[in-house]
Amino acid sequence: MINRRTFSKAVGLGTGATAVSLAGLHTTAFAAGASREPSGTHVPAVPAITPGTHTGFRKLKHVKAGVLDIGYAEAGPAHGPVVLCLHGWPYDIHSFVDVAPLLADLGYRVIVPYLRGHGSTRFLSRHTPRTAEQSAIALDIIALMDALKIDKAVLAGFDWGSRTADIIAALWPERVKAMVSTSGYLITDRKMQLEPAAPAVEHNWWYQWYFATDRGRKTMENVEDRLALCRYVWTLVSPNWNFDDATYQRTAEAFKNPDYAAIVLFNYRWRIGLVDGEARYDSYERELAAQPSIHVPTVTLDAALDPFTPPGDGSSYRSRFTGPYAHRTIADIGHNLPQEAPTAFAQAVVDADHL
Repeated sequence: MINRRTFSKAVGLGTGATAVSLAGLHTTAFAAGASREPSGTHVPAVPAITPGTHTGFRKLKHVKAGVLDIGYAEAGPAHGPVVLCLHGWPYDIHSFVDVAPLLADLGYRVIVPYLRGHGSTRFLSRHTPRTAEQSAIALDIIALMDALKIDKAVLAGFDWGSRTADIIAALWPERVKAMVSTSGYLITDRKMQLEPAAPAVEHNWWYQWYFATDRGRKTMENVEDRLALCRYVWTLVSPNWNFDDATYQRTAEAFKNPDYAAIVLFNYRWRIGLVDGEARYDSYERELAAQPSIHVPTVTLDAALDPFTPPGDGSSYRSRFTGPYAHRTIADIGHNLPQEAPTAFAQAVVDADHL
């Protein structure tokens, strides 16, 4: 999930700002020196749908990209402007099961990949280390874009997906037309991760410390135990989301990937300095340690009921975004924002594309 240091000032569920309900609302972009869309430019309104209207994708595809064979869903016209939707932990492509058709109906080519260690995505070689540095995951998506001959796309994500989009926008901005980043700026600063956070914040991150123990490792390496843990996390971080067993089971299939435990454990242990990454990623991690600014057009979203949402209506990370920008807080919604509020998320994608 997200970066505990980014939200070190968060306490409980407080957002520090009045949340707004969003269903097709277009807010004004603001940033020093930001360009604005021409007067009269039409921004399509996404039709409101009930979350859970769709339960699956019509077809899954595969492509060899970098060190992976990546499984992904695709919707919309083959030659439409591309949107890449990136999921987080503990989730999968079904977080976008309602978002994808909404965008496809507006003419977008929507691609939703399983991240490494999830679903049908597999490593091409058994000799490739099962690591999960933040830059490694970002490079997976760059490799996917190269394999599919996608020069530039709108990137939209939450949790691990937001971090991945942030990294690509920061290091390879020429590949990003615009971006939607749930929870704002999530590029991990490993040095800062070594410092203690406020007690309430540390409490929210219980599973990170659990994964650092042998007990946590054993839980993740046992399929039934990991499925129970991930479901419990859903209930904590999305307190208003009344998902049913079938909804969870559709996503939980992705957690049966043979590399799932190794990838998740490595990611969280790496963040807090318990394991070192591969040397091939060191140069990228040095760049990311400087916390680079992001210049591409961006809409940031905060979920009001997400325990990791910082107070201040995005003010804690506002300075990191220097291009055309808009921010929204979504009322009554938890961590899995695109699945809980698909219309609001899809509208943010459309609006980011028009900033």
